[in-house]
Amino acid sequence: MKIIDIRATPIAVPLAAPLRHANGCHWGRFVRTIVEVETDDGLIGLGEMGGGGESAVAAFEALEPYLLGRDPARIEEMRFLIANPTASLYNNRTQLLAALEFACLDILGQRWGVPVSDILGGRLRDRVPFASYLFFRYPNEDGANEVRTVEQLVHEAAELKRKHGFTTHKLKGGVFCPEYELECYRAVAESLPGDRFRFDPNGVWSTEQAIAFAHAIEDLDNDYLEDPVFGMHGMRRTREKVRMPLATNTVVVSFEQLATNVLHTAVDVILLDTTFWGGIRACVKAAAICEAFQLGVAVHSSGELGIQLATMLHLGAVIPNLTFAADAHYHHLLDDIIVGGRMCYCGGSIAVPTAPGLGVQLDREKLAEYHELFMRLGAYPYDQDPLRPGWTPLIPNTRWADPKDDRVPKIPW
Repeated sequence: MKIIDIRATPIAVPLAAPLRHANGCHWGRFVRTIVEVETDDGLIGLGEMGGGGESAVAAFEALEPYLLGRDPARIEEMRFLIANPTASLYNNRTQLLAALEFACLDILGQRWGVPVSDILGGRLRDRVPFASYLFFRYPNEDGANEVRTVEQLVHEAAELKRKHGFTTHKLKGGVFCPEYELECYRAVAESLPGDRFRFDPNGVWSTEQAIAFAHAIEDLDNDYLEDPVFGMHGMRRTREKVRMPLATNTVVVSFEQLATNVLHTAVDVILLDTTFWGGIRACVKAAAICEAFQLGVAVHSSGELGIQLATMLHLGAVIPNLTFAADAHYHHLLDDIIVGGRMCYCGGSIAVPTAPGLGVQLDREKLAEYHELFMRLGAYPYDQDPLRPGWTPLIPNTRWADPKDDRVPKIPW
């Protein structure tokens, strides 16, 4: 079995509303790149990567000389072919590697007639629990689905719980000043007694702001405080003065950083992202290290469609020390590019696919539809906010958005 072709297709899939975050905004859609790896026996494996456009297509095309004619089962060799330490100094290919690994594992599962979770050691759970992912949101093009006020946020949390059954809730902060977001976070927690909560301001606070916020929420049922500050030392300083776990998906995203954290702990919970770490297998390895050193793990979300969601489900199925509900942006999507449409939540969880490979198939009509949408709208600046032109996430952040600002931004849909 040999690889004979690699294809990359950039797409844009609409969201219910633009999602605001500390560094900017998702402008009403997720831009992703769908990757297909084809073998000489007719199998096609699927991968997915964040971002898209000509640069992503060119990046995958540039890897064809490395991979054409090679066995897709030799995944560890592929890592050294395209992301060896020297090459990585010049070409950051981690997410390219991840998308290709997803596709190769998908091929192997199809070839062997087993789901990817079986290849990774066998599932320990048949369903993976998820947290709601609450965002402050701009209204969509119809003027609906805004989340700006305390009342709107509490209503959104209640609706997500009613619709999907979530019992853990995460709020993405760093948009408004900490005092206002504290009011919002406490209101959500008080409106959903018995549930669990987590908060993530994307590392734009000062250490002092982080410590003050953590002290102010100690009485709530918090899973953890995620990336309140940026940098290993800032996290360590914060951890010394707060009484709740700290989590990260920014300062521990490689094995070198994980080793540093083990030797001089700054973070209690490692949020494993199948793209940021370079694949599902890397996350399984990292989870084993965390198990040995008794660090917590959870599954991180980076704005997935159904293909990457499948990788998150297979990861969540096989790691024994998954002690927290996974994150997912998935419920904000209006559609998907997999056959059958969006996967379904039941009781706040999603079933791990049981079909061979990743267990999802590409809906080619949807792929064509959302490729055309991407070609029409193009990419968007993830790190820019339509109402804050020239915005930069200074640390500590002193240019908060104003929650009283009800202007509707002009966003290209």
